[in-house]
Amino acid sequence: MDMESLMAQAAELQNKVAAAQDRLSQTTIKGIADNGTCIIDMTAKYDMLGITIRPEILSAGADAVANAVLTAYRDAKQKADVIIDQVMGDATAGIPMP
Repeated sequence: MDMESLMAQAAELQNKVAAAQDRLSQTTIKGIADNGTCIIDMTAKYDMLGITIRPEILSAGADAVANAVLTAYRDAKQKADVIIDQVMGDATAGIPMP
């Protein structure tokens, strides 16, 4: 493989990865805990956009609220990880890696 061809492939990969990163930053995900008592909205780049805590969980105490937030975050992160794998896999598909 000549250097010019290699450079063209590198530029193509860079463009595809940049487009994938942009897509991830615009993809929103909801992490949900305890039947919706806590909902976290985040991007597929893990940027938190908002958190909703329903009043009924507040009476359960601080530990319950903390657990609900953690559960909702983990749910959102798991969903984001799946999307990241898919989007980045699509971006690099067909491009031979050295």
